[in-house]
Amino acid sequence: MQPVNSKMNRHLGGLSILITRPAEQAALFAETIEQAHGRPIRFPAMEILGPADKPFVKSALANLRNTDLLIFVSANAVRYAFPLMPDDIPLDLPIAAIGQATARALDEIGLTPTLIPDKNPDSEGLLNLPALQQVHHQRITIVRGNGGRETLKTTLQARGATVEYIEVYRRQRPQPNPANLIANWPKMVDVVTVTSGEILQNLQAILGPSGTELLKNTPMLVASQRIAKQAQQLGCQHIHIAQSALDQDMLETLCEIAATDSIA
Repeated sequence: MQPVNSKMNRHLGGLSILITRPAEQAALFAETIEQAHGRPIRFPAMEILGPADKPFVKSALANLRNTDLLIFVSANAVRYAFPLMPDDIPLDLPIAAIGQATARALDEIGLTPTLIPDKNPDSEGLLNLPALQQVHHQRITIVRGNGGRETLKTTLQARGATVEYIEVYRRQRPQPNPANLIANWPKMVDVVTVTSGEILQNLQAILGPSGTELLKNTPMLVASQRIAKQAQQLGCQHIHIAQSALDQDMLETLCEIAATDSIA
C-alpha cells in the first residue's frame, strides 16, 4: 500500500472507474473522471438523508454559543447543518474539520476552520493536534451523521472534555441489484474508489460473496491509511492510497494507476 505524491499528466486512458460515493456527491467526481479521459461507473454504496427531526437539530445548533469547540466530521455534516444553523454563531468560536474536504465545505459557507489535521484526515489525525491535548472542562460539540466511529468522543472525554453529538444527517445502505455489475465486472470495472470505511462495508454487503471475490482482485483506490487497512483485512490485493478524498487528489492517484499499468 503506497501513498502517491507525484504530479501526473491527468489522463486515465479509458479506465473504467467504479464510483461508490453517495449519488449526490458523485456528479462532480464523475465529470472530473470524464475530463481526464476515464469512464465513470456510478454505483452508490451509501445514501445520505437529512435528519429525521429537523426542529430538534435546529434547536441543538441554536446553542452553539455555549460550546468551546465545534467539530465537523465530514463535508456532509457541514452541508446538512448549514441550513439549520443560527445566524449569530460567535465569531471567535474555534471550529475543527476532520480533513481538507470538510474544511473546503466550511469555507464555502463562510466559516473558517481553525483546526485541521496536517496528515491523516481522520479522528486520529485531529486528536493528534496540540490544541486537543489539553481539553479538561471544555465543552465540545461534534456535528456528524447517525452512528459512526466513537473514537473522537471517547478520547476527548478521557481527556476531560464534555462532548455532545448533533446528528444532522442519516446514512443508510442502498439496496441496488448488483447482478448486472457482477456479470459484467471484467468489462465495467478497472478500478474501485472507496472514500469511507462504511462505504466499503456496504459495498461488500451489496455485492455478496461472488461480487466480493471480484472486488478483492480489482485495484482499489481509498482515501486514507485507515480505509486501506480495512480493505487489506477484507482481502483486497491491490490497494492504492490517495492524499485525501478530494476529487483532484483521487484523480491524481487514478492517473498514476493508469500510467503504471497497475490494472494489467
